[in-house]
Amino acid sequence: MKESKRILFISQQIYPFLDTETPIRMRNRQMPEYFQSHGFETRTFMPKFGEINERRNQLHEVIRLSGINLIVSDSDHPLLIKVASIQSARIQIYFIDNDDYFHRRKGVLDADGNEYKDNDERCIFFARGVLETVKKLRWTPDIICCSGWMSALVPLYVRRAYADTPFFENSKLVTLLDDDEYQVPFSSKFSEKLLVGDMMQTDVRSVAGLPVAYEDLMHLAIDYSDALVQVSPTINSRLLNYAQNRGKNVMPYSVEEDKAEFMAFCNSLLLEE
Repeated sequence: MKESKRILFISQQIYPFLDTETPIRMRNRQMPEYFQSHGFETRTFMPKFGEINERRNQLHEVIRLSGINLIVSDSDHPLLIKVASIQSARIQIYFIDNDDYFHRRKGVLDADGNEYKDNDERCIFFARGVLETVKKLRWTPDIICCSGWMSALVPLYVRRAYADTPFFENSKLVTLLDDDEYQVPFSSKFSEKLLVGDMMQTDVRSVAGLPVAYEDLMHLAIDYSDALVQVSPTINSRLLNYAQNRGKNVMPYSVEEDKAEFMAFCNSLLLEE
């Protein structure tokens, strides 16, 4: 029997866990269901933001996956993994949680509508938390699909922090480009916070010692991705130009949001040597 291909969806926002129904949130909900219904094995991760109602959404902690401590900015932060199901879609969602970074915080904005000053560290914790959990699951994905800037560091970590391990060696990295940008640049110390394990400053030289705006962060994602998908009609055109100039495989925006077209695009990546 032919082994199923595996696709890992890493999404910043998914409906209905975040109440407002937006095109991005609906896409992030529907794609895992579609791939699963067409023979793929799927895993889906998102941050456990504070506004997600655990009781209503029936979240529960997965003890065997929790308990890892991740060091971010010289501080230990316990990683908690929770899970819930979307019954109508017959898929499970894994949530990355931590009391300081997610559990007590709403989304990426505080009660006054200001971006949290430690969104850079939350971004780091989320990306690393997902990858460590997938390793603990012993579930090597064929494709890793990243949606939202909070997942933008995953390609960097896969290609550099895990470069010496075979676990993600053959995984193809796909980054979705949308129009949901953050406004306040990350601290100029961001590049120092990024480094983990055997990573070197040369791995993050494009952002070294500089405030990191949204465009700079997405340049990092593009640099280490195998392919890009435009999922919003009004994204920053400079990012598309950057991806094309880097010789990246780019799937253009589709008004129809054709799931079959996206699956064919992913399958084409698996045929590449």
